Amino acid sequence: MKKYAIIVAGGTGQRMKSAVPKQFLLLQGKPILFHTLLQFKKAFADIELILVLPQNQFSTWHLLCQEHPEILQQCPHHLVEGGATRFHSSQQGIQAIQENQQALVAIHDGVRPLVSITCIQQAYQHAEEHGNAVLAVSSKDSIRQWDNNENVYLPLDRTQIKLIQTPQIFEFSLLKRAFQQEYQDSFTDDASVVELLGIDIHLVEGNYSNIKITTPEDLLIAEALTQKV
Repeated sequence: MKKYAIIVAGGTGQRMKSAVPKQFLLLQGKPILFHTLLQFKKAFADIELILVLPQNQFSTWHLLCQEHPEILQQCPHHLVEGGATRFHSSQQGIQAIQENQQALVAIHDGVRPLVSITCIQQAYQHAEEHGNAVLAVSSKDSIRQWDNNENVYLPLDRTQIKLIQTPQIFEFSLLKRAFQQEYQDSFTDDASVVELLGIDIHLVEGNYSNIKITTPEDLLIAEALTQKV
């Protein structure tokens, strides 16, 4: 089955306290986005990559591709303009796919460059068998939830809690149908959009190093993890 990966990156660098959008910051001397794209290309050499960015960041990305020619050499991709929200950016990426045959489409955060190749491959395999696959890991921490009625934080059973990651992979026909729905505030990720159709979401094991780089501390951790590999 044909495979696509939509890499969504719309950060501005505010939480990173940087004038440079976080997806363009360097990790091991290369833009974070390059590492992200490369993981999918290493997982499947024939995968088609779609990169979704705000239109006002296109010129920055073109300059980075000139400074780092290995980006286009190793990770050829289609560049698509993003939307006002994550939902609309994913929607734009989906609409860029011209596919009449069966295909699997992953949607992944551009600032999760450390997703393992094995996790990517296993998730696609699971999605091919079950229609979708969403990476998740168990919580290592104790968790409490606010109860307005009791005015206290109540403990939750962490063995029943899963922390959701990306990629989130779906059959293309299902994903296309899901993103024809009107936007809702309850759409916290792409899986929640599909789930509104009444589809059961299948969780598969992610990897704890698959962190989302949003703060300076995250970048330090990512540097340490990449040096360790």
